[in-house]
Amino acid sequence: MAVSIRNGSLYNINRTALSSPALTNQYQVDLFLENQELAKGVSDLSGISNDFFNRNIGISCYEASLPTSSFATAEVKDNFQGIGQQFAHTRFYVDSSFSFYVDKDYTSLLFFESWMDFISGLGSPNVTVNEESPAFYRRFRYPDTYKCRNLYITPFNKNLNGPISYQFFNAFPKSIQSVPVSYGPADILKVTVTFAYDRYILKRK
Repeated sequence: MAVSIRNGSLYNINRTALSSPALTNQYQVDLFLENQELAKGVSDLSGISNDFFNRNIGISCYEASLPTSSFATAEVKDNFQGIGQQFAHTRFYVDSSFSFYVDKDYTSLLFFESWMDFISGLGSPNVTVNEESPAFYRRFRYPDTYKCRNLYITPFNKNLNGPISYQFFNAFPKSIQSVPVSYGPADILKVTVTFAYDRYILKRK
């Protein structure tokens, strides 16, 4: 007699899908600064060519977090006696972290430091005081000048086909985690950047 599972039987379960799980080390990150003002500003501040970081920054990403979200809810208690109900009213998007290898020229670190400098007004004609001056101040730019729409994470399978892809809308680096250096056995220098964004969409292929 067959054992009933979800109105089916063990014999009818498709084990092929269960034998091919998705793996954590098969993914690709793509980051392009499509905003010309942003791309030029970061390039001028970092001294890195626009073409170089558009082609290479995603390749140097050795660890990333798939985006996730949550709902803010409100509770209603008087619709049914003795029973409380919750309703979603706002969707929150959790910041995502990306970790990058740093090459001998510190290109990855310079890229993100320059992006954050650009956000906080460095290089702007409105900030006329030298950065080394005691009177230096920051005047932040408008969001549409420093946010990026072309940030993607695409997990893929061994055949290089990616069934899904995440696109971040209006992403920008929110923080750079401390980069420890120390005497002792040598290791590859790495930098972790936390990105804030307005929302993401999950593209099914």
